[in-house]
Order: sequence, then C-alpha cells, then structure tokens
Amino acid sequence: MGNLNVKFGLRDMFLDGVRPVHELAGCVFLNEHRVEIDAQGLKHKELNDLLRKTLLEGITKITVRNVYGQRYIGTRLYRPDPEKKAEITIYRNPGNDLGAFLDGHRIVVYGNAQDGVGNTMDGGEIIVHGRAGDIVAMSMRGGKIMIRDNVGYRAAIHMKEYPGKVPVLVIGGTAQDFFGEYMAGGIVLLLGLNLKENERHKAHYIGTGMHGGVIYLRGRVEEYQLGKEVGVRELDDRDWEIVQRYVGEFSAHFGFSADKILKGKFQKLLPVSKRPYGKIYAY
Repeated sequence: MGNLNVKFGLRDMFLDGVRPVHELAGCVFLNEHRVEIDAQGLKHKELNDLLRKTLLEGITKITVRNVYGQRYIGTRLYRPDPEKKAEITIYRNPGNDLGAFLDGHRIVVYGNAQDGVGNTMDGGEIIVHGRAGDIVAMSMRGGKIMIRDNVGYRAAIHMKEYPGKVPVLVIGGTAQDFFGEYMAGGIVLLLGLNLKENERHKAHYIGTGMHGGVIYLRGRVEEYQLGKEVGVRELDDRDWEIVQRYVGEFSAHFGFSADKILKGKFQKLLPVSKRPYGKIYAY
C-alpha cells in the first residue's frame, strides 16, 4: 500500500461501505498498519463505524485526534484475527463507556475520560493519562485499567473474576464514595498519590456489599469510611508481589517512581463474607 500521507475531506460520505480506509473522510493513511483519524465534528456512531471498518481492513495502529465527548469508543471492535490486537491512541476527552465490552485491544487516552470506563470489559488494556468519572470498571471481568489521577463515584462496582481471568484496576489518585461497592472479584489498587501527607482518602462506604476480590489501599483511611462488609489486613508476601507488579506497570506508563510509591503505607481490604446480604433473602 505504500507510505501515503494524504488527508481527505471530513464527512465526505465515508460510511458508504465500499471505499477502502485510506479513502475514507477524516483519515490520514500513513501505511498499511497505521491510520490517523480526525474526529472533529463526527458523531459517536460515525466515529465508531469508522474505527470498526479500519480494524476490518487489518490496520492495527489508530490515532484519533480532536475527541470531544464521543461515546462508546472501542465498544464494538471486532477482531477478524484473534491474535491481532489494535492499539488506539486518543487525544482529548472521550465520552461515556470508553472501552465497554473491550476484548483484547489497547486504548491509551491523553486526556480525561468520562463515566463508565471499561464497563463490562472482557480483556485488553485502557490507560488514561488524566482522570476518569463515575463507575470506572463497572462489572469488569478481565483486562487492565490504569487511571493516572482521580476517579468518581462507585469505581470498581461489581467487578468479577473467573478461573484464569482476573481484572485489574489501578488508580493513581483517590476515589469518591462507594468505591469497590459489591465487588465480586478482581484486584484494585488505590494509590492516593495526589493526597497530602496524612490526608485521608475521600471515599465513604468503601467496599459496601463487597463479597469477592481484594483492594490494596495506599495511604490513610478511617474505619468509619469502610463498609460493614470489609475487613482490613496486613499484606503478606504474595500481596507484595501483586502490588509491586502493578505499581511497576503503573509507574512505567505515567513516569512515576515505583520505589517511592512502594514506600507508602499499604493495607489490604477483603470481604468478610461471600454472601453478606444472605439473611434478607428467603433462600
């Protein structure tokens, strides 16, 4: 295909289903593996149709610029070849449900993300060089999400895991209320890197209804901030292996010092019951 570098007119009937990717409007075709998309003015369905078509053409490196709130980016990225995974780099701020149902691809955001990052995500990676909104990792069942800064309410709600598939969420800042609510599985790290010395985390009702998984929390949290379903433990050797691994990955993505982060005080939050609300049911 060569090494073209030609920009085409935006919104020029690019969803006709006939023309190859390098003739679609809004694309800069760089080579047979790389495409750059200008999302300025595109509705969310138009952008997602274009991303899907690009992957179906076999292109695996996609840069998307001028993203201003378009939703569902990465939600239906079909993989014709199970071994071929795409890397999508987004500049500016994607909208709700970034990477919902994501299966194996990698999304990197240079900006902030809105609500629902990684909603029911099955595999792959989402890396956000900024903050994210509410319900990050909701019902996430595989893959990794790393958020450099803070997240909103109900992050990690109802995360789950299966044999051989354990989702991971790492948050560099702090979180709002109901963090880890109804967690059924997975590994979560809350690092509190933007908190002042001795400043406690923001969230209340941490782990309310939690019945699986584990939260590694760095920094200060008071007992009254925790849900009744959560117990606090010291980290054992296996816990430190997990924390060191994911703090190392996080630091490599965002330019932090892993050694400095690991010097902080960590505690482990675990559910005290696998069926915390069993008494309210008739069976």
